[in-house]
Amino acid sequence: MTDEHAWLAPPVAPLTGTELRAGLPAAPLVATPAPAPAPGAGANDPFGRKRPRGRLRQKLSSGVAAVVALVAKFGVAIKGILIALPNLKLFITAGTALVSVAAYSLFFGWWFAVGFVVLIFVHEMGHVIALRREGIKASAPMFIPFMGAVITARSLGDNALAEARVGLAGPILGSLGAACVAVAGALLDSNFLLALAYIGFLINLFNLLPIVPLDGGRAMAAMAPWMWFLGFGGLVALMFLNSSGNPILPIIVLFAAFDLYRRWRHRRSRTLQSAAYYRVSRRNRVIVGAVYLGLIVALVFGMNATHILANGGHSFTSI
Repeated sequence: MTDEHAWLAPPVAPLTGTELRAGLPAAPLVATPAPAPAPGAGANDPFGRKRPRGRLRQKLSSGVAAVVALVAKFGVAIKGILIALPNLKLFITAGTALVSVAAYSLFFGWWFAVGFVVLIFVHEMGHVIALRREGIKASAPMFIPFMGAVITARSLGDNALAEARVGLAGPILGSLGAACVAVAGALLDSNFLLALAYIGFLINLFNLLPIVPLDGGRAMAAMAPWMWFLGFGGLVALMFLNSSGNPILPIIVLFAAFDLYRRWRHRRSRTLQSAAYYRVSRRNRVIVGAVYLGLIVALVFGMNATHILANGGHSFTSI
């Protein structure tokens, strides 16, 4: 039989009068048609199982198609991110630089804030260039308002001498950048540029304090690590003598104390790795010391040559 409902009512022939069923007179049996299933509902088989529904199958197919489409779109998005990843560093640098400019502009005005951030960028690029010369990949500078900028790298070199080169590269390039601004200010007779150069010299000189994590502390790693304690003492004294109550100095002191403890503990560990890291020849110590002291003299001279009393309503008499 091809009728799917035929199994409910098999055809029965009428009984004759001589046929008995369970002792009762035979009666003709009439086949009763099975009730039609509800629209869209499947019929049950003899074992009580429901037959697959067409609409359920369609829904499953649609769901699978939607998932496949979502995965495809997600894959395209991931591919786009991977393609744009090299530009992510640029976006971070530019974005944080704009935030810093906005923060500094509250105190110095927009144009001075822009020049200040550019000078910080030049300083940080000195570190980036030096790291790449050491064969170390460095991140792009990330600016932190009122804290300058930071770069990240897996290390600062294989030994203390390499660390000193990386540390001093920032003040060297930063000092050259400030010197260019000072020359332009002198040629153009611009107090604005002279004031900007003065601030540039000042931030590079501050970074030469002989305490980690400042650049001067990096140089001391190759020269005389015990100088870290003198640098830390000077930083603490500067914090207490600061009449303007700069809230940034206590933060720097906190970071310096933590880094000093960590670095001195490593140096005193007396391991082969520590001994190899701080092993620097006398000749290289002299070279690092000469560059370090030469930078300090040049920066003090630059500050003296560019110092003005005020510019754009901002006083420089206290710095």
